Amino acid sequence: MPSLNDIRSTFLDFYRRNDHTVVPSSPLVPRNDPTLMFTNSGMVQFKNLFTGVEKRDYVRATSSQKCVRAGGKHNDLDNVGYTARHHTFFEMLGNFSFGDYFKAQAIPFAWELLTRDFDIPKDKLLVTVYHTDDEAAALWKKVAGLPDDRIIRIASDDNFWRMGPTGPCGPCTEIFFDHGDHIWGGPPGSKDEDGDRFIEIWNLVFMQNEQFEDGSMRELDMQSIDTGMGLERIGALLQGKHDNYDTDLMRALIEASANATSSDPDGPGKVHHRVIADHLRSTSFLLADGVMPSNEGRGYVLRRIMRRAMRHVHMLGAADPVMHRLVPALVRQMGEAYPELGRAQAMIEESLLSEETRFRKTLDRGLRLLDDEISRLPEGADLPGEAAFRLYDTYGFPLDLTQDALREKGRGVDIKGFDAAMAEQKAQARAAWAGSGETRDAAIWYELAEQHGATEFLGYDSETAEGQVLALVRDGSPIDSASEGEAVQIVVNQSPFYAESGGQVGDSGTIQTESGMARITDTKKSGGIFIHMAEVTMGRIDRGQAAKLEVDHSRRTAIRANHSATHLLHEALRRALGDHVAQRGSLNAHDRLRFDFSHNKALTPEEIARVEAEVNEFIRQNAPVQTRIMTPDDARAIGAQALFGEKYGDEVRVVSMGQLEGSGKGSDKQTYSLELCGGTHVARTGDIGMFALTGETASAAGIRRIEALTGDAAMAELRRVDRELSEIAGILKAQSGDVVNRVRALADERRALANEVAQLKRQLAMGGSGAAEAKDVGGVRFVGRVVEGVSGKELGALVDEMKSQLGSGAVLVLGGSDGKATVAAGVTGDLTDRLSAVSMVQAATEALGGKGGGGRPDRAQGGAPSLDAADAAIAAVEAVIAAA
Repeated sequence: MPSLNDIRSTFLDFYRRNDHTVVPSSPLVPRNDPTLMFTNSGMVQFKNLFTGVEKRDYVRATSSQKCVRAGGKHNDLDNVGYTARHHTFFEMLGNFSFGDYFKAQAIPFAWELLTRDFDIPKDKLLVTVYHTDDEAAALWKKVAGLPDDRIIRIASDDNFWRMGPTGPCGPCTEIFFDHGDHIWGGPPGSKDEDGDRFIEIWNLVFMQNEQFEDGSMRELDMQSIDTGMGLERIGALLQGKHDNYDTDLMRALIEASANATSSDPDGPGKVHHRVIADHLRSTSFLLADGVMPSNEGRGYVLRRIMRRAMRHVHMLGAADPVMHRLVPALVRQMGEAYPELGRAQAMIEESLLSEETRFRKTLDRGLRLLDDEISRLPEGADLPGEAAFRLYDTYGFPLDLTQDALREKGRGVDIKGFDAAMAEQKAQARAAWAGSGETRDAAIWYELAEQHGATEFLGYDSETAEGQVLALVRDGSPIDSASEGEAVQIVVNQSPFYAESGGQVGDSGTIQTESGMARITDTKKSGGIFIHMAEVTMGRIDRGQAAKLEVDHSRRTAIRANHSATHLLHEALRRALGDHVAQRGSLNAHDRLRFDFSHNKALTPEEIARVEAEVNEFIRQNAPVQTRIMTPDDARAIGAQALFGEKYGDEVRVVSMGQLEGSGKGSDKQTYSLELCGGTHVARTGDIGMFALTGETASAAGIRRIEALTGDAAMAELRRVDRELSEIAGILKAQSGDVVNRVRALADERRALANEVAQLKRQLAMGGSGAAEAKDVGGVRFVGRVVEGVSGKELGALVDEMKSQLGSGAVLVLGGSDGKATVAAGVTGDLTDRLSAVSMVQAATEALGGKGGGGRPDRAQGGAPSLDAADAAIAAVEAVIAAA
């Protein structure tokens, strides 16, 4: 019996032998189709090849594509576990031709693979074709020898495939297997077609037309092939099973679930094990592809799947979390074909454990409340919508889990009542928003968030993506289009652009649609909506268009480097200065970083050097930068630093970087930097390049500010400093190593010369003995003199020297220098009890047109506009002395 792994290999090897390139599965988050929540078919990654937008170095391809259908129109979640062939996760085997071969080769390929390589009996196969596709019908007769009654013509869209309302399309042929008349059901197209006797195993799509808005079609210049065969379905068939869950791969996961819960895999809990096995695959692959549980978008769907599985674990009676213990079994089964599972195994296990631990609290409380509500209802009655909404809104118990729990009791939920309660809550929230004092255009963002949901951020692992233009806003009002030269705010459903938050500036780049292009200058966020500040640079951007979004790579790279360096800087400061250091603000821009932190004094040169050296040490370590999702409490419990100004929800991203010397890997205690952060970061610390601290100043009382550069900017700064040092050395005619000593010697020499000049100025200003020119004023010897070229700070020394010469008396000096007038006065100690130098200065400055002045009774100083009234100033002072 071939395993599912064998079947996958056989399929891919067959097409490899027939000149097809084996293309790895694309991620579950599509980057080239904004209309899809998850990759749900093999052709998604080849969409642009089919439309001719993209060219690759092959025209034939084959793949085994991982797919998830758990949201939107392809939502199988509610049926999983209760039917034989519904899954949230499945693998789609496919072969593709991009303008190379067409029906005449696709049909023989399929028939040969099925009947020779897979050895399926020919008499068990039948096909459907689109009712007008005579070519396909003739080929089936010729290649397979099928009679007319086993070539069924279908007139409905079941056998006509479309990429969308417009674009490539064409007829398809579906291949069915007949399980025999012992199973109820009729052939496709009959009234009993929903039975299980005839099961579709493969669909071949012939992309031969292009459809236009008016419904008309034309033949495509490049006619192509797109096929899809579910591995689980063909696996069940080749293993002689009628139920996908009985295949070897699914059976191994079911038995792992049974072992972990100490229960019978085929007993009363059979459905629970099937749900757990299916959901283990979808949650693990989504986590491996970067989707994290949240309350919005893809993360919300992931959380629904996780919690649905965890409720079934609970119903099996497990006392402890189980899901994370099943991951090794999944890796054993699928890790060889999908190595990303093995690489992400530790993260998957941790995420499942964290989610299940928290959900158990919600589940226990919700089920108790649900039982209380049911106990008050008549037998068989549905749960009122208001009660279901209260469980959801107040206690965090999701509607789908309420429905799932009630389903097993033969009850439902009043959905209309639930929707009415939800609408009432939204109306109250809208009213609260309108009265919250937000900016005048904030209401539009609330409306958009309510209508479309939050923007999904794809920028942690990609700088390009495709999105759909949901809205264009100008001056607070929605518009349908914006033309070249217009400034507009653009909202898309998903974006790789980071919106300004947590100190990291918003991204810039471009948005391009089929009719125009816009330059994104900034990205901001309001209520979960990402607002792309744009200027249309070419053509026209219309609401509803598909768009290609591309972040400015060099700018994002520089921002990431600065942000990651900020984390290293924070930890280096804590280690150098103490645990009191905490972030009090930051800026992570493309050209610099700024970091404010709590500390009550300036850093010494030695502390600055130590911090800078330590940051560079961990940059050179080139350790991987890792992110994990956990609760804020769990993050703080392992020592993660919370960043100032951040608002944290139910989950946070924990960013770790650097490994302490001599420590083992994988331990949070041995990680150098561990912080809560929602920003973007480098992949490895070495990507920062280098770190140069350029400034340390006071920002506010008890707050210091560091400014720094990284990467090329840091290198440019160091080169600038080196050039200036070389220039200074040249001027001094000294070696670079001697510059400091030479400059210090010059500074000492300058100070000595300055003192000598000041002394000479004083001597010149004295013009001889002050005592010789003293006159008697009211019994006090007084000297009043006007001097030029003496600065204000030198007048004090001049007054003291003249007082010394007098022995007893008063001195007034009026000085002028650099267009400023200064008044200085002095009184010898024996006279300060009757005369104050302050009074003398005030009288002089008033006479000169100034005001005030102050000092001590023995010496005071003041300023004036000019010395034009010097004689009047001296006379005013003499009057003060005479009156004393």
